[in-house]
Amino acid sequence: MTLLTLMVAPCAYAQDAKEIIRKADEKRRGDVATASMTISIIRPSWSRDMSIKSWSKGTEYSLILVTSPARDKGTVFLKRDNEIWNWIPSIERSIKLPPSMMMQSWMGSDFTNDDLIKESSIVEDYTHSIVGDSIIMEREVHKIELIPKPDTPVVWGKIYSWIDKKEYIELRSELYDEDGYLVNEVKFLEIKPLGGRMLPSIMEYIPADEEGHKTVIKYHEVDYNARHGLDFFSLQNMKRVR
Repeated sequence: MTLLTLMVAPCAYAQDAKEIIRKADEKRRGDVATASMTISIIRPSWSRDMSIKSWSKGTEYSLILVTSPARDKGTVFLKRDNEIWNWIPSIERSIKLPPSMMMQSWMGSDFTNDDLIKESSIVEDYTHSIVGDSIIMEREVHKIELIPKPDTPVVWGKIYSWIDKKEYIELRSELYDEDGYLVNEVKFLEIKPLGGRMLPSIMEYIPADEEGHKTVIKYHEVDYNARHGLDFFSLQNMKRVR
């Protein structure tokens, strides 16, 4: 191996890792998508379910509507570029969420506002390295390490992601804080056709330090052929979307 090869190889390897993350993210997210899902918050002594509709356009725009239970019905979260807004129907008011709230629990669940709204970009806000290979659900996967770029306002100090080598399906991830402690493990289960793509239909968020706690997202429908313009993702539409 020449000196030139030694100098070039690490950069090429990092680029390969970024490309894998990009393909997995694009496959799940799509350019434009709508989805319906159930979110179940599970605790040792109780559980509760929420029904959700979501709309997205690229990584810059998304809107999430809670359709049940009755006490939360009509609650909306809107992301436009770097701004995130919450419409609270009980007080008929829109509230802009500050960056400090991105790490807080979303609606009492085990994932954060950033997890659901995806303010940060796992493609652009992190550096990527392939650090291993393994087998998950009888599929060969890459283990990829994601480290935040300097001065990037992200909530996670490190992420590990396991992605299917052939179909670019994310099957597992681990989310760490800035001190290197594991916060959440995420499992992606029951792969089936969704919106014409093979994707996990269930996501489980499991806190590392809270036994018996779990939040489960079950996707019912996904549509990657939806057409909604930028005017759909407006403060005015938060109040009337159904």
